[in-house]
Amino acid sequence: MMRFRVLLLSSLAATSHAIINGRASCPDYSQYSTQTHQPLSTGKYQLSYMRPDPACRKYVVPEVEAAINDMKGRVKDPDLFRLFENAFPNTLDTTISWKGFASNSTTEELTFITTGDIVAMWLRDSANQMRSYKSLLKANTSTDSLAGLFRGAINLQARYIIQNPYCNSFQAPPESGLPPQHNGAADTDAVSPSYSSSFVFECKYELDSISAFLQLSSDYYEKTQDAAFFGKFKWIQAVQTILNVAQGLLVGTYADDGSVNTSPYTFQRTTTAGTETLSNSGIGNPVKSGTGLVRSAFRPSDDATIYQLFIPANMQFSSYLSKCAAIMKPLNADLANKMTTLANSVKNGINKYGKVNHPTFGQIYAYEIDGFGSSNLMDDANVPSLLSAPILDFLDASDKTYQNTRKFVLSTWNPYYMHGPVINGTGGPHVGPGRAWPMSVITELLTSSDDSEIISGLHTLVSSTDGLGLIHESVNTFDASRWTRQWFSWANGLFGEMLLGLKDRKPQLLATSFQ
Repeated sequence: MMRFRVLLLSSLAATSHAIINGRASCPDYSQYSTQTHQPLSTGKYQLSYMRPDPACRKYVVPEVEAAINDMKGRVKDPDLFRLFENAFPNTLDTTISWKGFASNSTTEELTFITTGDIVAMWLRDSANQMRSYKSLLKANTSTDSLAGLFRGAINLQARYIIQNPYCNSFQAPPESGLPPQHNGAADTDAVSPSYSSSFVFECKYELDSISAFLQLSSDYYEKTQDAAFFGKFKWIQAVQTILNVAQGLLVGTYADDGSVNTSPYTFQRTTTAGTETLSNSGIGNPVKSGTGLVRSAFRPSDDATIYQLFIPANMQFSSYLSKCAAIMKPLNADLANKMTTLANSVKNGINKYGKVNHPTFGQIYAYEIDGFGSSNLMDDANVPSLLSAPILDFLDASDKTYQNTRKFVLSTWNPYYMHGPVINGTGGPHVGPGRAWPMSVITELLTSSDDSEIISGLHTLVSSTDGLGLIHESVNTFDASRWTRQWFSWANGLFGEMLLGLKDRKPQLLATSFQ
C-alpha cells in the first residue's frame, strides 16, 4: 500500500506500570496493522480484529474498556462494532509511547503520544487523539488515570511550545530514554527561528498546532474543573508564548511606508512538491495587515497554505483562546483580558473578511484569504476544516453561512471533494486527487442531524477499510484496496468519538444493519 509520510519505527521503552511495551514477543504494529487477524467479525465485511494482545497494549484505561463493552450491547451490526472495537482504543493500545515525570519534578506528569506509524508527537494529532476520550474524562489525581494522561500531554506540549513555538512535531522527551528519530524529509529545511533536531521532529508553523494546545487544555478543564492544575508548572508561560507568536503574525507582508516587514518565521525545503515549501524566500505569498486574522504558513495537513489567513485555524484559535481565558482569569487577570480581546478580534476578522459570495451557494466561508481580496474556495479533510466549524465550538451547525458552506464542501464545487463507488468525501493535496479521507466522512457525521446521511456515512466507513477494520488516512474512491496509512491513530479516535456521540444523540441508529 502507498504511504505518503515518512515511516519511522522504533522499539519504545516503558516507565509506567500501566504501560506495557518493548517485549520481544509483541509484534511491530506497523506490520501487524496491514494483516488480517482472527477472529473476523461475523458481518458482511468480515473485518479483522486489530487490537494487540492485552500484554502488548501500551496503556489500559478501565473506563475505555467499559465503554467498549457497553457499546457491544448497543451496536447491532457486527462490522460496525468491530470497527469501533478496533479504532476507539487505538491511541491507548499503540501510541502512548511513554508516561512519566519531568526530570526535575516528582509531580510534573509528561505523556509522549506518537501519531501511529510516525514516531513523533504532533501537537495537533496528540490533542485530538486525547480528545477521543473526552466524554469519559473525569477528575482524578492518580497519575495512571485518564486525567493523568491529559495532564501529561498538556505539560509536555507546554514544554514544546515554550522552546519552539513555531514547530509542529517533536521528539520524545529526554526523560523517556527514547532516542531522537531522523526525519529525512527535513534534512534540507532552512527554518528561522532555527531549532535542534534532537528536540524537534519537524518545524512547520501551523496556527492549528498552538490552537490544539488550547483545545486540549479546554477539554481537560471542561470535564474535570481542575483549575489548580493550570497554576502549576508551565501552562501560563506557554499561553503567553502563544500570544506573543500570534501578535507577531497579525502583521502583514508590507509596512505602511511600503517596506517589507521582517517575517518572524520563514521555511524553505528542497523538494519537488509545491505544498512542502513556502514561496518568496520562505515567507509565503503576501498578506495584508489589518484583518485581525493570524497568519498560518501551513495547514493541518502539513501542506503549505496558498493564502496564509487560514480561516479554519483562526476559528479554532478564537474559540479555544476565549475558553482558556476563563481558566486564566483567576491566575493572571491581565493576561486573561488580552486573551479575550485577541479572541474577539480574530472572530470579528473572520466574520468581516472570511466570508465570500458564491454564485451557487450564497454566502460561504472561504478556506483561505490574503486580505487583498483573493480567496481560496475549497476544504481539506484535516481538522480544523470548514466542515468542522461546529466541532470547534466556533458556531452552531444551524448557522446559515455554515450550512451554505457545508453544502459547498460536500459538493463537486469543492475542488477536493472526491467521489466514486467506494467512498465520497473530502481529500486534499497531501495525497492528491481521487483519494477521499474517511476523516472527512466522520466529520460530516459529527456535524449532521440527518438520519439517512448518518446511516449512509456509517456504511461507507464500514465498507471501505479493505477488511482491515481500521480507519485509513485516505481511500481510492474507485478501489478500496488502494489506501494510505493503515495506522493513523487520530482518525481512529475520531471515529470512536463520533460513534459514542451517536449513542447519546441518536441511539436508534446504532441498531442499523449493513448486512
